[in-house]
Amino acid sequence: MTFEEALENGAEIIPESFEEQYIEKALSYSLPDADVSDLKVVYTPLNGAGNYPVREILKRIGVNNVFVVPEQEMPDGNFPTCPYPNPEEHAVYELAKKLNEEKDADIIIATDPDADRVGICQKTKNGYINPKGNHIGVLLFDYICRHKELPKDPVAIRTIVSTPLYDRIAADYGIDVQYTLIGFKWIGSKINELGERYVFGFEEGNGYLPGDYVRDKDGLTTSMLVAQMVAYHKARGKDLGEVMDELFEKYGYYQESVKSFEFEGSAGAAKMQEIMEYFRSSTDFMGKKIIKRLDYLEQDELPKSNIMEYVFEDDSKVIVRPSGTEPKIKVYLFANGKDREEAVRLVEENENRMKEIIENE
Repeated sequence: MTFEEALENGAEIIPESFEEQYIEKALSYSLPDADVSDLKVVYTPLNGAGNYPVREILKRIGVNNVFVVPEQEMPDGNFPTCPYPNPEEHAVYELAKKLNEEKDADIIIATDPDADRVGICQKTKNGYINPKGNHIGVLLFDYICRHKELPKDPVAIRTIVSTPLYDRIAADYGIDVQYTLIGFKWIGSKINELGERYVFGFEEGNGYLPGDYVRDKDGLTTSMLVAQMVAYHKARGKDLGEVMDELFEKYGYYQESVKSFEFEGSAGAAKMQEIMEYFRSSTDFMGKKIIKRLDYLEQDELPKSNIMEYVFEDDSKVIVRPSGTEPKIKVYLFANGKDREEAVRLVEENENRMKEIIENE
């Protein structure tokens, strides 16, 4: 139906007063411990919904220099500049980088089309960096812990496929960590139980929530905190890559990776089931010693789900599951090493093992 017909049939326009309540609530989570007045931000809503609210909240916290990528400013469901408008993808930042070169900005912030997920890109002395979703999560969490007055018996939440580095930071600040299945709805339900004890929640797929005012990931407040975090570390003479290195030095070198294997059609669905059954029944990981094997269909701490988890004697870990929305098996790989090279090597070893098993099973 047309827009006019929708109004005649009971649809309502969300009033500006509702948007104002949302922005004011988001502002209540501001951490004004850094001067953002000189901060330069390149922002792209990726032709989605974030343009007004993100610019508005950045203006209200005092960011005077926000430059929006003109080709990606207005809503356009055809996404003419990036066919896959996902802030996790490096390719979506190309136009923002060009604008960044003109404006010499401190940070590039991107929100996905419905403005609930956030990605960032930063020019450093070593070139541009695109922190992964896990890294943005721990950077924000560390920043919040440094500056927020924590509640009594504080709790942070992450999904089972998000980085364990989060747990190390939480322990340092006396924060308990609770875990959920994949999908932010599970974090939302935990918030209902925790109330004021809740501090922060995130998932590796660039979803973050620093407050309890909504029950889903929120790009508005996240963009605000990213700007404040960048300004704070800029005042320390650090870019986000250097801050991440500080966290690695302090808590250990963690490496994560996500790989997908596609299986089309009904034959593919049957094959995926066979592969999951193989993992469910196998006690050997191609010669690698398993010290913990967890079948999420048999545990009682979380809702039962078709997920398998293996922890190995070298402190690396693999989680495997069929996607709930696509004909894919998704593999999440984790490692903790004495240095970056060892962590990367362990992830790559397990990735090669998984590839061999899945492609030959």
